[in-house]
Amino acid sequence: MPLDEFDLIQRYFTRPVGNTVLGVGDDAALIAPTPGMQLAVSADTLVEGRHFFAGCDAEALGWKCLAVNLSDMAAMGARPRWFTLCLSLPQADPDWLAAFSRGMFALADEHDVALIGGDTTAGPLTISIQIMGEVAPGLALRRDAGQVGDDIWLSGCTGAAAMAVAQRYGKLQLGASDLAYCAERLDKPQPRVALGLALSGLAHAAIDVSDGLLADLGHIAARSQLAAELRLMSLPLPPLSDEAMALPALDRCLLAGGDDYELCFTAAPAVRAQIEQLATALALRLSHIGQLKAGQGVTVLDANDQPVRLPYTGFNHFA
Repeated sequence: MPLDEFDLIQRYFTRPVGNTVLGVGDDAALIAPTPGMQLAVSADTLVEGRHFFAGCDAEALGWKCLAVNLSDMAAMGARPRWFTLCLSLPQADPDWLAAFSRGMFALADEHDVALIGGDTTAGPLTISIQIMGEVAPGLALRRDAGQVGDDIWLSGCTGAAAMAVAQRYGKLQLGASDLAYCAERLDKPQPRVALGLALSGLAHAAIDVSDGLLADLGHIAARSQLAAELRLMSLPLPPLSDEAMALPALDRCLLAGGDDYELCFTAAPAVRAQIEQLATALALRLSHIGQLKAGQGVTVLDANDQPVRLPYTGFNHFA
């Protein structure tokens, strides 16, 4: 007997929640935000064939669709609390749904974030999540808060996810170990929630790198009405083989590849030692990659501090 909408929700997306007044199963959820905190709210839509490959692993997709939203909370320095899920499905396949919900809830449990509602319908595979978090007044990390002289920092490294995408499109060939690493970065990104929380009150501006480092750093520069200088030789490199690092596509993937979900943030030079201590405490590489200055736009500098002309910026959702 085929699943109807309510059976589907009850079987795969309903479970007890501990930080919600009323969760899945009514016309609306009821939540009780912590007194004195501000709500941070974000939403993302992932469309099959646009944001993920058709036929991709359902469990990894469940993880990733929540990870990209948790990453938005991290970029704001907010603690994630609740999310809603709107799911358009070509068919109600029990095996697919079980794997998808298993991946999604595995990450939800890691970050103590509760699914509190949403909607399901028939249609092309599309996943929309709205996420809500909390942040103390005045401590949100905002794109428009960069200051002249700020250091620019990057967590982890960029490029590997884009290399996995290029491999799947047949644009390059990676060895088995390189492909395994890059595929993990693409399919199961790690949202930097702990870093975002630790940077609240320490960093000035932040953004998660979803559309490419150049494009996303450009958003900080534009919103802060400043220029960003990015030192190419300071970019952290992914742990790949010499063969992979020699590929012509590497620079483009590092600078303009999407799907990294690392944090790019700015902070005063006076707190460099604190940020380095934070890197040790979180066991997470944090790299100083440039500065904010008066002016506009993003400039990439080579080893001789000369501007590099680049024919790319980042992912365009309508290109």
